[in-house]
Amino acid sequence: MSGLKIQRIDSASLSQIRYQNIGDVLSAYTPIAFKNYGPGQLSTASFRGTSANHTAVLWNGLNINAPTLGQTDFSTIPVAGFDQLSVQYGSAASIVGSDAVGGSILLASNAPANPLQVSAGRQRESFNNKHTRADIRYSVPLRGHWALSGKTALYDNRVNNDFPNPTRRTYALLPTETFQKGVVQDLFLRSPADQEISAHVWLTDNKLVLTPEDEQGREMTRTTAYRTMLRYQIRTLTLRTAWVRDIIDYAKGDLSRPDHSVTDKFASRIEKDFTVNLGRHLNPLSLKAGGEWTHYRSRVPGYAQMPVSENRTDFFLLSRWQPTSRITTSINLRQGLVTGFNPPFTPSVGLEYGLIQKTRYHLVLKGSYGRSYRVPTLNERYWKDLGNPNVRPETGWNKELGLEQAFSEALGGTLRTSATFYHNRIRDWTYWNPATSYRVENLQQVLARGIELQLHYLRRSGPWQTGLDAGYAFNRSSQEKAYDNYSQDIVGKQLVFVPEHTANANAFVQFKSTRFTGQLQAASKRYTTFDNSQFLDGYGLVNLLAETAFAVEKCRFVIQGQVRNVTDTFYLNVRNNAMPGRSFALSLTFSYDSQ
Repeated sequence: MSGLKIQRIDSASLSQIRYQNIGDVLSAYTPIAFKNYGPGQLSTASFRGTSANHTAVLWNGLNINAPTLGQTDFSTIPVAGFDQLSVQYGSAASIVGSDAVGGSILLASNAPANPLQVSAGRQRESFNNKHTRADIRYSVPLRGHWALSGKTALYDNRVNNDFPNPTRRTYALLPTETFQKGVVQDLFLRSPADQEISAHVWLTDNKLVLTPEDEQGREMTRTTAYRTMLRYQIRTLTLRTAWVRDIIDYAKGDLSRPDHSVTDKFASRIEKDFTVNLGRHLNPLSLKAGGEWTHYRSRVPGYAQMPVSENRTDFFLLSRWQPTSRITTSINLRQGLVTGFNPPFTPSVGLEYGLIQKTRYHLVLKGSYGRSYRVPTLNERYWKDLGNPNVRPETGWNKELGLEQAFSEALGGTLRTSATFYHNRIRDWTYWNPATSYRVENLQQVLARGIELQLHYLRRSGPWQTGLDAGYAFNRSSQEKAYDNYSQDIVGKQLVFVPEHTANANAFVQFKSTRFTGQLQAASKRYTTFDNSQFLDGYGLVNLLAETAFAVEKCRFVIQGQVRNVTDTFYLNVRNNAMPGRSFALSLTFSYDSQ
């Protein structure tokens, strides 16, 4: 998709916070706002002023949002679970399908190239929190010019949250315990004849207990996911099939007899690339055509009927053309079919134009216009008494325009900056309406608009490296229309828990294998009521990281120390639940590389 803003988080940044979760990474390097209840607790995203249901999370191209909730808890996705992280801003429904209204988070597995790499490490933190991970990567040649490569990774996180003080400024620090463990297995079988077979397995188990010492009031939520995928590619044809099982166990008081919910997802996809010659004097047109089919089957105790099932089918045609060296265009088309629904036709167009293309300086104008949609979740349709089988899919139009420039020699290094304006109107926004005892209805039309500014600078001078990543976002996200008397007084008001201003900065200096990093994260006030009469104060957080490495032959040791919330800032992310103050972390990582 040309014209859309794409941000790739580099491997060095991921390596620095290898024991943390994806929410920590995105908070540090992107303007995405997170509603976080505390270490190891629920963390959901507000991407460009949208809700937690409007961000698609893709693992090797498969949407892994829970179909019952329509969202992902980012605290349950550790950095150990993937190799590559990219952020696609804005609507991408023509490529991704449902959920990609505010943006998309792309997780990918890479085939290792080295014969053997082994890594293991452990991090200890304040509040008796512990993180452990280990992985082995390998690549071996086989007969017939085939090659086998793969990765096996294990992780185990224990977040005990043993806070020394139960309160901060009279606000309670909610006692919690979180236990996370998982295994990742990726296998790649490649031949020189443009063939590849890959298999991917990701098993996760996350158990969260609130107020564990209170036998009557404690709450336990355990989410287990079995994600499997098999992919085959031969030249320009790609086939993919996947099975995902999401399990949620919930109990209050007596944890031995939880409510047990199981949702299975079966998905298949086929796509083929084509090249169309347009004549002697024109560059060829690239096309990708395909379709995918998904079947859901869910058993949830809170539903009016069990089990419930749903089929989704999508057909898409994606095109990309570069008529000149300065211009790149794309036109993408997708039509979804869903049991009991009629999702809208979702086209998109994109354009990139090189205003200046010099050896040391590039200036690119980018723009896109596309339609998005979100199919209602299973909970929104089938929940007993409150669900609404007749709720309509959400639909929206996203427009954005941006400038990106790159200096290859600026201040002795490389400098990249970007400015992006966006305008996203979403109709039939699904709403659990308090005026009707919180029954689901299409009661909102929301307009999200704003500007994002980003800067990346890197300089190398002998054994020294310095760098800076910084970003700022202004987002105005408000309801446009009143559908009933209750919503009359909230028209034009900022959506709850969506800050108008967010900023982040990461600056580092490195000498040989020793690196010092300072991080800043800031957010303006967030309203907690729809009429904006109550709010949480804005805050700014400063984190410091110091890391050094040394090698003994083919073995490498990395020691890292972190100080989080250096200034011991007091802040709330949700009402009546204080976030922890200053904390410390120390980690040791060992690695072996056969090369």
